[in-house]
Amino acid sequence: MKKNIIKNLLFLFLCFSSVVTFAQDTSNSRTALTAERFPVFPNCQNLEGKALENCFYNEVQEFVFQNFVVPEDLMRNNFSGNVKVLFEVDANGVFKVIYVNAVDEKLIVETKRVFAKFPKISPATYNGKPEYTKYNITIAIPLKSPSALAAENLAKADILRNTTKQLTELDSIVYKKYNNPEFESHLYIPFSHSYYAQFDSALNQVGSNNHTASKPYSYAEVSKYYNFKQENEKLKKKASGWWARKLWNENTVEIKGEDYWFTVNPVLDLQLGKASQTEASYTYVNTRAINLRGGLGDKLNFTTTIFESQGRFAGYYNRYAESIKPSGGNPAIIPGVGIAKGFKTDSYDFPLAEANLTFAPNKFIDLQLGYGRNFIGDGYRSLLEGDGASPYPYFKLNTKFWKLKYTNTYMWLKDVRPEATVDRTYSTKFMANHYLSWNVSNRLNLGFFESVVWTNTNDRGFDASFVNPIIFYRSVEFGSSSRSGNAVLGLTFKYKWDNQINFYGQFVLDEFSLGDIKEGDKSWKNKYGYQLGAKYYNAFNVPNLLLQLEYNRVRPYVYSHSDPITNYGHNNQSIGHQWGGNFSEFLAIARYHKGRFFADAKFTLGVRGLDFADSGANSNYGGNIYRDYDEERFANSGVKVGQGNKTNLFIADIQGGYLINPSTNLKLFASYIYRDFNPMENTATAFKESTNWFSIGIRSDIFNWYFDY
Repeated sequence: MKKNIIKNLLFLFLCFSSVVTFAQDTSNSRTALTAERFPVFPNCQNLEGKALENCFYNEVQEFVFQNFVVPEDLMRNNFSGNVKVLFEVDANGVFKVIYVNAVDEKLIVETKRVFAKFPKISPATYNGKPEYTKYNITIAIPLKSPSALAAENLAKADILRNTTKQLTELDSIVYKKYNNPEFESHLYIPFSHSYYAQFDSALNQVGSNNHTASKPYSYAEVSKYYNFKQENEKLKKKASGWWARKLWNENTVEIKGEDYWFTVNPVLDLQLGKASQTEASYTYVNTRAINLRGGLGDKLNFTTTIFESQGRFAGYYNRYAESIKPSGGNPAIIPGVGIAKGFKTDSYDFPLAEANLTFAPNKFIDLQLGYGRNFIGDGYRSLLEGDGASPYPYFKLNTKFWKLKYTNTYMWLKDVRPEATVDRTYSTKFMANHYLSWNVSNRLNLGFFESVVWTNTNDRGFDASFVNPIIFYRSVEFGSSSRSGNAVLGLTFKYKWDNQINFYGQFVLDEFSLGDIKEGDKSWKNKYGYQLGAKYYNAFNVPNLLLQLEYNRVRPYVYSHSDPITNYGHNNQSIGHQWGGNFSEFLAIARYHKGRFFADAKFTLGVRGLDFADSGANSNYGGNIYRDYDEERFANSGVKVGQGNKTNLFIADIQGGYLINPSTNLKLFASYIYRDFNPMENTATAFKESTNWFSIGIRSDIFNWYFDY
């Protein structure tokens, strides 16, 4: 019984995911408008609309009736039942069986034999162009001719009409040919550095009035400069069978109706690797997920992804994940993902869910309610708002007009340290960000950023003082109380030298003392950082080759606060740069793609100032943002980047592979990471180590994995 139920469910799923886009309607006017036509048997020539549809099904049933041979043992036992068939007529008019649901294997074999004998007919057309189409029929055993079936159906219809009013709401639903409506929608594009690099050049042409710092982008923003449909068509493989199309070209389920559409896709991240300096014999990631996205009208879009994951990583990454573990006994927090439970003896179980609901009432404004991550900047890193921390609930308001784009983001964050946990409940804190992007000229863009973090102290909740989208947080911070929050200011710039070369940068100011700068004593209060970078598109006139250089430098004690709960962090991770404070970093990145092949290479050279110990007099050197900068501070003056346990770091990350399906960004890849970690003095948590980490796998590239710690 269970087996039959599973079979029926599978058949329904296949029918649902392969909905015939050539929807029929009894209205002659609608048939004329859609320019759709069923396949044509020789006996159905000169018929159109509903008459052609009925003739097609009659011819199929008649051919089956004339050719189907019921197995002898079933006939002897007076077998009675149905055989359900999902089949296709391809663009050449050839019949192909996709799936057969029957209780006996011999019936399945016979069904496939009969459909293999079908003659080649004229294929279905859409706007005059031959198209493949899918259909399903039920073969009743004992066999009945089409005329007998029609008589039975007519009798049943008369009985139904005499007993109750027949409803046809489901039958009258109109489906349309799926033509990737997401590419013009307000749905956001999952943020992956590798994927965004494919259209980064198109967005950064001299004279374009767009704003590239606030990410993720929506398809509507990017489609004005980059033709997603055209690029996807270039990548399409010739695949006529259902399984082949779903593997290489299409969404698993794609439905389009009157003013709505949605897709359903499985999401995979399956990795297997080997890392030196790691106790386990191998590393792995085993992620299975489901993604649903869609649109209702042209103003409302939604997406949600539910992940179920287990994994084990290279030793250095496992140790870092365990060093930021939360209160309550869970062994680790996987950076960028979330709190992990123990799995077996040496692995982690880390579930995750992301969602976004976007409403765009007009061309000037869009509102987003989501659970995920955001990013501000044109570089690989962001000093203002990065995506290296775990997802969080947020509300975002984007306003765009003239040469301006104004982004307001309100976030609900967590402090999961034991000292901030009360009655097994993590502490809640809030963050509000403003970012104003201004295209000053055809080449120059300036951005102005401000942010404030505050807590739920005294049941303060989401303080209405910080809700106003047009306000200066520093003045509100002082107006609320002397220690009401932690305000951060920032500045960004981008200059387009030409259509191939862009320069970009950021400046973050956490605290500033003009008097101390004049005295030149390198006061600890001068908490700032900066970023300088350049991108070279189609480098050396090689199409789709992107070269990028970036330098980041952040002084000690940036992102930290006198009350650690109001630091610039979430789930024991930094919302700004992933390394926290007290570091300098140089990055060289190359990205290339041709057709479905791609290759990425990233080299990181850094200096970090780590603490020798977690506590003790003068032990806080300003790298750990979860330490109170007023307690155990190393010094008030003479503070410089790299102070403390100066650590030199080199990371090479090389990856290449093949894009399996552009609709889901599913990739087959191989990667190699070399990490050399060299502190001035070995401690329990920081010691000299070189790691080689090889991995192969298949993954849907829909968010950034950061392994460069």
